[in-house]
Amino acid sequence: MRNTAVAWLLPCLMLAVPMAQAEPIDELKQLKMQLQLMQQKIEKLEAAQAKAAAERASEQAAAATQAAATQAAAQALPQMPEPVSNSRSDANAFNPQVSFVLNGGYNASSRNPALFSVPGFALGDSAALADRGLTLNESELNLAANVDNSFYASSTLSLPAGGGINVEEAYVQTLGLPAGLTVKGGRFFSDIGYINHFHPHHDDFIDRSLANRVFLNSIFAGDGLQARWLAPTDTFLELGGELLRGDRFPGGGAARRGTGSWDLFVHAGGDVGFSNSWLAGFSWLNTTSLGRSSFDNTGAVTGTFDGNSTLAIANLVWKWAPNGNPVDRNFKFQMELFGQRQGGAFNALSYQSRQWGGYVEAVYQPVHGWDIGLRHSLVFAANRGGAVLPGGLFDSAGHRPNRTSLVLGYANSEFSHFRMQFSLDKSQPLTDYQLGLQYIMIIGAHGAHQY
Repeated sequence: MRNTAVAWLLPCLMLAVPMAQAEPIDELKQLKMQLQLMQQKIEKLEAAQAKAAAERASEQAAAATQAAATQAAAQALPQMPEPVSNSRSDANAFNPQVSFVLNGGYNASSRNPALFSVPGFALGDSAALADRGLTLNESELNLAANVDNSFYASSTLSLPAGGGINVEEAYVQTLGLPAGLTVKGGRFFSDIGYINHFHPHHDDFIDRSLANRVFLNSIFAGDGLQARWLAPTDTFLELGGELLRGDRFPGGGAARRGTGSWDLFVHAGGDVGFSNSWLAGFSWLNTTSLGRSSFDNTGAVTGTFDGNSTLAIANLVWKWAPNGNPVDRNFKFQMELFGQRQGGAFNALSYQSRQWGGYVEAVYQPVHGWDIGLRHSLVFAANRGGAVLPGGLFDSAGHRPNRTSLVLGYANSEFSHFRMQFSLDKSQPLTDYQLGLQYIMIIGAHGAHQY
């Protein structure tokens, strides 16, 4: 390497001699000094390379000696069969996906939330309006991971603002069953309808629609079993059913010896070109209730129901994003329609009803991070029987409760969301003007939501 450098530098120096005759002698001395410095650097570089090569050779020789000694020691020992174990090689690894969802905000209304009711309907304990003022809403702690190659487990603990801990979801789900089958067992949000199986922090609005609160107590969940089958078709097609304990509204009392609710559902969807996709579904929920309690907005019991109810839900979702990329701009249209029939006794008085409702909403994101949405929800009831008393709980007096909400949202990232929502609530004859502010912060690893 040194000879090569000198061979290149000498011709350059010889070409510079005629010019150097006209220059001061000190410039020639400077060139000679630079040449000497370059030669010294080349010598140091060659020495460092030689030293590194020697060290690598020494390390390789030591490793070979150690490997030979280990192999000889292993051969000297008697060979024992390996023990049979069901443990995974990474059994001691802490690998769950852990996340914490912090949810809070501010609520204002022109009417006292304690007076909220929906004429013609008996409501569950989670259908109430939020309290006025600054509030820390229900937060969530989620842990989820693949147990092994056959099972996935997830648990969600809810932390109400008033204190305590509730097990919101805790289930085990199979992985890789043949023929497109999936089985889930434990406590989980039902897959009926569209939005029911999502956690509230996934929503585009601060609260659930009036129809979801009336018919499903905001979220319908339970302890039980679920089976789903994914058809081997180009178009997404899924069939499923659930058998639940039946102690959650619109069920109650865990009738039928702890199997008081069951449901069936079908979901289908696909793509239209590169920018559009759709998902549609139909669900059927059957519940039998023994002593199902209904509540007002203060939490006081308004009565108990014994009987049967059936609920049908039809849903449709359409999404648009330029070339299928929703990061900067997208649009979502969503709707659900509900039809319910109930028969039995309320407070020991005969009661039959036919109730309908639904909601339609649209959310548009014009630029990255910002979205605006509009939702309208409507419910109405046709009740009869001895429990339908003038001015009572089931007397709708010809009123059709409805609610319209406008929301403006900003997401700094997928882990932080802020929303402002204005609602015109006509659940009762007197209109209630409502304003809500919300922040959602997600800490930790949180998987992507379904379609």
